[in-house]
Amino acid sequence: EMGDDDTTVAGYLRRGREAHRRRAWADAYRELSAADREHGLSLDDLELMGTAAHLLGLVDESHALLTRGHREAVRVGDVPRAARHAFWLGLDLMQLGNVAQGGGWLARARRLLDGQPECVEHGYLLLPEGLRSLGERDFPGAEKTFTRMAEIAERFDDRDLATLARLGMGDALIGQSQTRRGVALLDEAMVSVTSGEVSSIVVGIVYCGVIETCHRIFDLRRAQEWTDALTRWVRSQPDLVPYRGQCLVYRAQILALHGAWEEAGAEAARAHELLLRPPPEPAGEAVYQQAELHRLRGEFANAERGYRDASRQGRSPEPGLALLRLAQGKVAVGLAAIGRALDEMTVGPERPRLLEAHVELALAVGEVDDAQASADALAAIADASSAPLLEAIASRASGAVHLARGNAPAALASLRAAIARWRALDAPYEVARVRQQIAEACQLLGDEDTASMEREAASEAFRTLGAAADLARVTRSAEAVGGEPAAVLTRREIEILRLVAAGKTNRAIAAELVISEKTVARHLSNIFTKLDLSSRSAATAYAYEHRLVAGSA
Repeated sequence: EMGDDDTTVAGYLRRGREAHRRRAWADAYRELSAADREHGLSLDDLELMGTAAHLLGLVDESHALLTRGHREAVRVGDVPRAARHAFWLGLDLMQLGNVAQGGGWLARARRLLDGQPECVEHGYLLLPEGLRSLGERDFPGAEKTFTRMAEIAERFDDRDLATLARLGMGDALIGQSQTRRGVALLDEAMVSVTSGEVSSIVVGIVYCGVIETCHRIFDLRRAQEWTDALTRWVRSQPDLVPYRGQCLVYRAQILALHGAWEEAGAEAARAHELLLRPPPEPAGEAVYQQAELHRLRGEFANAERGYRDASRQGRSPEPGLALLRLAQGKVAVGLAAIGRALDEMTVGPERPRLLEAHVELALAVGEVDDAQASADALAAIADASSAPLLEAIASRASGAVHLARGNAPAALASLRAAIARWRALDAPYEVARVRQQIAEACQLLGDEDTASMEREAASEAFRTLGAAADLARVTRSAEAVGGEPAAVLTRREIEILRLVAAGKTNRAIAAELVISEKTVARHLSNIFTKLDLSSRSAATAYAYEHRLVAGSA
C-alpha cells in the first residue's frame, strides 16, 4: 500500500527504484516519470528511467533520457559516464539503421575518452569494431578485438562487458571453425546471464546473440535449451518489449521441428505481430515460418502468400518457395530458384537447407549427378560441424541419391542412420519422410511386407501431424503400386520408366533413345503425374513392383 509520501517526490523515487529492482518496468517508468515532472531526476535515476524506457520499447523516450544523462554527466565532469551514455545511444541508433546518427554518437564517445586514463568505457567502445569485423567475416580481427575487451573487463571487474566480450569471442572462434571452443565461450556467457550477474539490457542482447548462433551452426540442443530459458525470462517480465518477437520466432522453429505445428503457428503469428510494433523489427523470418507450416499442411495458396510477404520483409523465400513449386508440380521453376540461391549464397547458415532442397528438386527431374554433388557438399558440412541436425539432413540426402541410382542396400544404410538421428532430435515429420523413403528401398528389394508397414507408419504420422500433402502423396503412391502401368502409360513412357529404374540419368536416356533431354524430362513429368509419384526412387520402386525391369521377380 502507498504511504503518506505517495504523492511526494521521495515517494515516487522510492517506488520507482523498487519497481526497477523487481523488473516491473512499466511501474518503474511511471513512478520515475512522476518524480521527474515534479523535481527532475539525478543522473542515477535518469539511468534507471532510461533502462525502463528501453525495455518497454519506448525508443524515442529512451534516446531522450540517454541524451539527458550524457549532458548531465558532462555538466558534472564525469567524462567516462558521459562517454558510456553516448556509446549506448550510438549503438542503439546503429542497430535501428540510423547509421549517421549512431556513428556520430560513437565518435563523440571516442573523442571524450581521448587522452583519458584507460577505463571500462574504452572496452565498450571496442564492441562496434568487433561487430564490424564479424560482419566483414574478419574473424581473426574480431577475436583480437573481443579478447582486448575481455582484458579490460577483467581489469575493471565489469560483468556486462565481460559477458559481451565472451559472446563476441565465441562467434569469432566459430567463424574460424573452432566450434568447440567458441560454443564453450557462449555457454560461459549464458551462465553469467542465467545467474543474474548482468544487467537486463545485456541479458536480452546475449540471449538473442547466443540463440541466433546456435541456430546458425545447427546446434539444436543448445538452441532449444537457451530458447526455453529466454522464454522464461521474458514471461517473468510481462512489460518487456524488446526480444519478445525474435524469441517467439526461435521457439516457433523448434516447436515445428518437434511436430507441434499448431503451437508453432501461433508463436510465429505472435512474433510477427510483436516485431511490427514500434519500433518495427525485421519480421520476415516470422512470416517465413508461418508459410512453411502452410506448405507442410498442403495449404499452398496461403504458403505462397506467406513466402511473398517474407520476401517483401527482407527474408529470402528459399528454400520454402522452391519446395512449394515442387509440390505444385512446377519442378523446373523451383530448381531454377534453388540454383540461383545457391550461386548467391556460397557460405552461410542457410546453405545446408538450400543444398537439401536442391537434392530433392534435382532428383525430381532426373539430374542425379547434380543431386549427388549437393549431397556430397552437405556431407562435408555435416562432417565439419558434427551437428546432429546436419548429420540427419546429410544422411537423408545421401539415401535419396542412392535410391535414385537404384542402389537399395546403400540407400537403406544411409536412411537407417538418418531415421535414428531424426528420432534422437524428436522430429516426427522428418522421421515420417524417411520412413516413406525406406518403404521405396524395401520395395526395390522385393520386401513388400516391410515396404507396406513403413508406408503405413509414414501415413499415420502424416495424418497425426496434419501434413495433408505428404499424406495424399503416400496414399496415392501406395494405390499406384497395385495398378497396371500399361493402362495409363504410353509405350514410350514405359520405355523411359524402365531406363530410369536401370539407374540411367536423363542425359543417358536421351542418348540411348536419340531424343532431347528436354523431351525425356517432359515424359518423366508425365509419368510422375499419371502414377502420382514424387521422385525417381518411387518410380524405380514402381517399375520393379510391376516387373518392368529385366530380372525383377
